Amino acid sequence: MEPRFNLFGTETGSKIAKRFAGLGQAVHQTSLPTITAELVSLRASQLNGCGFCLDMHVKEAIAAGEDPLRLHLVAGWRETTVFTEAEQAALAFTEEGTLLTRDGVSDETWENVRKHFDDEQVAALICLLGLINAANRMAVITHQKGGSYQIGAMAQFQD
Repeated sequence: MEPRFNLFGTETGSKIAKRFAGLGQAVHQTSLPTITAELVSLRASQLNGCGFCLDMHVKEAIAAGEDPLRLHLVAGWRETTVFTEAEQAALAFTEEGTLLTRDGVSDETWENVRKHFDDEQVAALICLLGLINAANRMAVITHQKGGSYQIGAMAQFQD
C-alpha cells in the first residue's frame, strides 16, 4: 500500500505538523520521564496499527537509551517483569485511553496513575495520549509507512 497523501507537503498540513511538534516538545519538557512518554506513544501506536509512529517511537526510545528488549515486550507488558509499577500504570492508562469506552478510563486505572504521577505528569500523560492518538489517525488515514523515520526528523516542524 502506497501513501495516499503527503499531509506534510501541504501548507495546511505543514502548519498543523509544526504545531503538533511544538505540543509534543512541550510534553517532553515536563517532568514525565522521556522513556515513559515513548512507551505510551509506542503502545498507542501498536493499538492503532500506525507503522509510521511505531517506527518513530521505537527509534526515538532507543536514542533516549531505552533497552530494545523492553520495546519488544510492550505489546505484552502485563505478562512481563521488565516494566516499573509507574510504567505499568501509564501503559494501562494508554490502553484504556486509546480504546475508549463510554466510561473512558476506569477508576482503578485512574487511581493507579494518580498514585505514580504528580499533577504535571498526569497533565502531560493526558495531552500526550490525545496527541499520539490524533497523530496515529492522521498517519493511518493517509497510509504513511514505517521504516524510514530518521531520529529527530520532527524537529524540522518545531519553532
